[in-house]
Amino acid sequence: MGICVSVNQNHPASAVIAQAVEVARAGGVLIVPTDSVYGIGAAAFSNNPGHERIFTIKHRDRTQTLPWLVGKKSDFDRYAKDAPAWAYRLVKAYWPGALTLVVKAADTVPDEYVLPQNHTIALRMPASKLVCEIINGLGVPLATTSANIHGNPSAVSEKDVEQELIDCSDLILDGGPAPLAVASTIVDCTSKTPCILREGAIPTEALLATAGFEARE
Repeated sequence: MGICVSVNQNHPASAVIAQAVEVARAGGVLIVPTDSVYGIGAAAFSNNPGHERIFTIKHRDRTQTLPWLVGKKSDFDRYAKDAPAWAYRLVKAYWPGALTLVVKAADTVPDEYVLPQNHTIALRMPASKLVCEIINGLGVPLATTSANIHGNPSAVSEKDVEQELIDCSDLILDGGPAPLAVASTIVDCTSKTPCILREGAIPTEALLATAGFEARE
């Protein structure tokens, strides 16, 4: 069973940030609160054993990839390739926040994090000072997915995280209930127009309007 530490997402103690960075940098698995739901993640560097462990812990198919949480808006340029202008409007309006953008992956993104069929990756900057400071301290994103056994409901507080995940993780950060308690909205940014893959905390109509498109009847 991993170590459980209480933390304030908006005002995280520097010691907690340092502890999380140390665990992640060593290839460990973290359970962290975000603005939307709790996530389970590992540092997104090549050949990280923690990344592989997440698929086993969650009973998740290895053919699926893990979204990346990033720590700065400028990371969109760093990890996305050939993104349309309207995707940048979404970044400007909704990051940090509960918006995940699926984009063509930059050539610098390690192959094990890229969906091989179309060379894409999902990126999000969460509205969580805690998570962003961990990521910026690491110097790489967190490859993160919802902290639940695959197919089960997402955890919206540390109390909702299944014991199996807690037992198999190295560090659990308990930030209390997630502020939104709703998963992020996911938008495919690989075509000329936005494709909403999942409507979550941000409504489709608002996203399309911001991107410069009208909702279809």
